[in-house]
This record gives sequence, structure tokens and C-alpha cells, in this order.
Amino acid sequence: MSFTRNKFFLSFLSALLLTLSWQKNLSLFSFIAFIPLLLIEHELSGSTASRKKLKIFGFAYFTFLLWNIGVTWWVYYASAEGSLMAFFPNALLMSIAFLIFSNVKSRIKNTKAIWLFVPFWLAFEYGHSVWDLAWIWLNLGNVFCYNTSWVQWYEFTGVSGGSLWILCTNVYLFQLLIHNQIKQKKSQLIFAGILILPVLFSFVILNIRRPLQENKKTAVIVQPNIDPYNEKFDLDYQAQFLKMLRLIEGKINQQSDYLVLPETFITGIDWYGVNENNLNNAEEILWFKDSLLSKYPNLNIIVGASSYYVYENEKEASVTARRDKAGTYFDCFNTAFLINAKGVQLYHKSKLVPGVERMPFPALFKPLEEFAIDLGGTTGSLGTQKQRSNLYDLSNIGIAPVVCYESVFSDYVSDYIRNTADFIFIITNDGWWSDSPGHIQHLNYARLRAIETRRQIARSANTGISCVIDEFGNIHQATKYWEEAVISSEIYPNKKLTFFSSMGDLISYASIVLTFMALLFSFYLKFIKRT
Repeated sequence: MSFTRNKFFLSFLSALLLTLSWQKNLSLFSFIAFIPLLLIEHELSGSTASRKKLKIFGFAYFTFLLWNIGVTWWVYYASAEGSLMAFFPNALLMSIAFLIFSNVKSRIKNTKAIWLFVPFWLAFEYGHSVWDLAWIWLNLGNVFCYNTSWVQWYEFTGVSGGSLWILCTNVYLFQLLIHNQIKQKKSQLIFAGILILPVLFSFVILNIRRPLQENKKTAVIVQPNIDPYNEKFDLDYQAQFLKMLRLIEGKINQQSDYLVLPETFITGIDWYGVNENNLNNAEEILWFKDSLLSKYPNLNIIVGASSYYVYENEKEASVTARRDKAGTYFDCFNTAFLINAKGVQLYHKSKLVPGVERMPFPALFKPLEEFAIDLGGTTGSLGTQKQRSNLYDLSNIGIAPVVCYESVFSDYVSDYIRNTADFIFIITNDGWWSDSPGHIQHLNYARLRAIETRRQIARSANTGISCVIDEFGNIHQATKYWEEAVISSEIYPNKKLTFFSSMGDLISYASIVLTFMALLFSFYLKFIKRT
């Protein structure tokens, strides 16, 4: 059996190249990773083989399943059930998107129709980011998280610009292969241009832009390193609080502007965390005021917490509200608090991890909440808020309180910036995935958010890695994984909007329009053929 006809080998090769693309310094493989799978689709769609659509779907599913497992296998450390929910459904959705593209391309019957793969995949990536089962860890533009000097132009395009670059390169090379044009000088020059010009543009941006240097602030970032499996939700909260005070001793002073603590640092005295109905007098909040703000009145404390809000009656309750034995309705939240001399502000995490923090489509599947994966703390569907709201320090500087999983979402984070955020503070708990690529990928994805928005990032991770990320995506003062640490760093706010922050994900929006038009044209051709 020839190299090009061994479809299982080609399917495996695509999966291998895609997986390798997510390894440090191997992102170049992404520019050829889809070619083997496109060769399979090309041969089967042009053949008279029986059940060819099913075969295309099968080979695509094999590729995408191996890719999902190869890159995100570490989800297994958090939950075996959760990993299955990530691997198999995600591969299924990718395969459906690929099959729809294949069907539309076959109906159009034009050699240029292969280019529809570009908008179809981009539309899939965007659609997969905005619904209840959102899982966009494998969005193609993320592969450049280790090569941020190549993609400084993300400030114009967002991460979808990287996806566009990869897809166009794959499709162009694929066309050269099937038309035997790979050795033509003109084709080689065009390919070199597609590959090199974006990198050159990125280096031009690096040389033109000047680092932020105005309105210096000082952030003290804490990594308490409390084991999420054995300590975090079992250890007495007072003990965690005293540990934090011990860690920051000698690091915090009157010149410190921010104290940044990780996701769910406040587990609360009550089972469900901090009671939001009486927030300013909540005992957990008073500890911060009495222990820190009394000594450092100019300090702004940003801290993650489990919290809850009790509704007066059933009519006020949200779709995610719970009902206790006494008939009281309440919502639980994964919350970021800002505590300072003016009072307490809060933000509720709203991009929730499917199956862990949120049961998808809660209005339909609320009875299944008892099967939510337990990662400690509050399980079942958490409450959310509709709009991205920022937290404001004593000098009215806006802070985007990005909680854990939210930092993966490009367009979502830009909503904070449009709402006048001058900094991004990421609070997270990355210990669920053990010492695997998971926490490293999560950290490096944050570098892309810094580039897209040109905002400096203070990142506090319970178990690592905590750091500061500058507006060019460079990491500073990174802590080691699974170690107690405190860092103090100068950070600089930025009020200017990038093109991406201002206009949003135009590439994805355009791709949705093109995909919709292609689908309509495909249905039209099918209707004409029948009549």
C-alpha cells in the first residue's frame, strides 16, 4: 500500500503533527499538520467508494481524538470522567465541522472550494468558544504561546489571526501538492511570503513599540501552594490566612499598591464560602481589613473566594440557584474580590468549566447537577454574571479580574479591556493537573492575552506558576511549580485600546458570514439538482 493511500497512517500523521505543534519550539509543524487529513478527504470525496462520508468522518475522528488526547491528556489528573468529557465530545464536534466542510466542498465542485476549510474551521473555533460546552484549548492560534515574538500582530487580530495563518498555509501547500506545483519557483516564493511576512511584521512591531513606563505601581503576588487535593478545602481557613500573613511578611510595605491572592483563596467559614448578602461585615472580609488595611491603608487586595448569595424568594432566583431543605434559594459563585479602604467590590467568574463548575444548559439539565465532577469546594452549576465588570483601585485604575479558565478566551478577555481595564490580574489554581504540561500551557496562553490587549498581567496561582507578564508577552519573576513563593514587582497600567480590543474578533465574525454564505449556496445547489 502506497504512502498516500495508507489512510490510517495519514490520519495518524496529522494527529502526530498537531500534537507536536503544542510542544515548545515545535509550532512550525502546525503549518503542515492538516495536509495528511486533507489528502484523505480529497481522495475519498472524489472517489466512488461506498459510505465515503462515513469514512471521511471516521478518519477525521481518529485524527482529532488522538490530537485531543495527545495535547490535553493531563486533564485525567483532575478527573478521569472529566477527561472523557473533554476528549470524545470535542473530537466529535471537530469531526462534524470537518464533515460539513467536506460536504459543501463536494457540492460546489470547484478546485478552489478547498479554501472553504479556512472559514469553516475558524467559524467552528469561534462557535465552540461561546456556548455552554466551550472548550477552546486546541484553538490553532494557541500554538504560538511559546513563540510570542512571531505573533505580536495579535494586537490586531487576536488569536484567530494565528489560526488563519496556520489554515492558509496548510491549504496552500495542499494545493501545491495535488497540482504538482511544489517545485515551481513562483509557488515557493508565495509560500515563503505566507510563512515569513507575518514574522517580519511581528519583529517590526517589537522594534516600534516602546515599553510602558508611566504611573508605576507595585504588586505583591502570593503563591501559597496549598495542595488542592489534600489541604485546600479541608484545611481550616484561618490557618490558610495566617500562612498568607507569614509569607508576605517582609515583602509588603507602605509602597505596595496591590496584594494579589489566588482563586478560591477564601474558602469561607460557612460551607459555601463568603455570604454576599452582608459582604462588608463578613468575617472573612473583616480579617483582611483588620490585619492588612489597618496597617496599609493604600493597599488594594485582590483575592479569589467561594461565595454565595441568598435570594428573597423563588421568583428572584436564577436558573442556577439551589434550594436548601428550608426552601431557601441561593447561588454559589467562584468570585474575585477587591478589598480596599473604600469597601468591597466583586466579580463572579462567568466562563465556567463544563461539567465541573457548570452543568451545560442548566435550564434543561438541572436535575443532573448531582453528577458534576467534584474538584473540591463548591460543585454543581455556579452562578455567573452577564457582563464583564472590572474592579477599581483607590486611584480608579481598572483591573480585569480574570479567573482561571477565563484566561484562555481571547475575545472574552478583551471585553474587560473595552470596559476600561488598565491591568489584567489572573487568579488561578493550577494544582489539579499535577506537574504536567497543563499548568505550563495555561501560563503561556496568558502571554497571548497580554499581546492582544497590550496590558501587563499579574498572575497569582495557588500552586504555580505565578509571575508578571509584560505587554509583549514576556514572563518576569516566574515562581517554581508547587513551591511557596511571594514576588514583588513593578507593573504599569495602559489605557490605550489595541485594534483587537476595540473592534473585537473580526476574523471570526467574517468567517461566520463566509461559512453561512457557503452553506446557503450549497443548499441552493442541492435544491437546483433535485428540481
